Amino acid sequence: MNHCQTPRGFTLIELMIVLVVVAILSAIALPAYQDSVRKSRRTAAKTAVLDLASREERFYTTNNTYSATASDLGYSALPAAVPDATTNFYQLNVTVDNTAAPPTFTVTATAQGDQQSDGCGNFSVTALGVKAVSGSLPVSTCW
Repeated sequence: MNHCQTPRGFTLIELMIVLVVVAILSAIALPAYQDSVRKSRRTAAKTAVLDLASREERFYTTNNTYSATASDLGYSALPAAVPDATTNFYQLNVTVDNTAAPPTFTVTATAQGDQQSDGCGNFSVTALGVKAVSGSLPVSTCW
């Protein structure tokens, strides 16, 4: 009797092909995922900047001056971390010039950590509602 045995398992070539395919997919998917995560963090920064600007306007309405004092604006300290579930990716700050005519302020969310790799960079809004970013992407894309 002649028995032929069929080889079982994977060859080294087959295993290497699978590893190359997985590596290519990872190289494409990981940067796209990281970009998507950074983009989602922008929303928290924009919301915080607009909220602080709103608090400045509310303070101005009753005091006829802007304030850089954190407690006046409902914060424990400035710069303050933009709220996030795990890590703070932006620091929130305000600069005030009450000597200008009319008085003015600029609220800024400064990117921290991994968020510094985002193309929008820092977010800011002025007392006149002018929105700006410090990164390479246009304002219309980021805001």
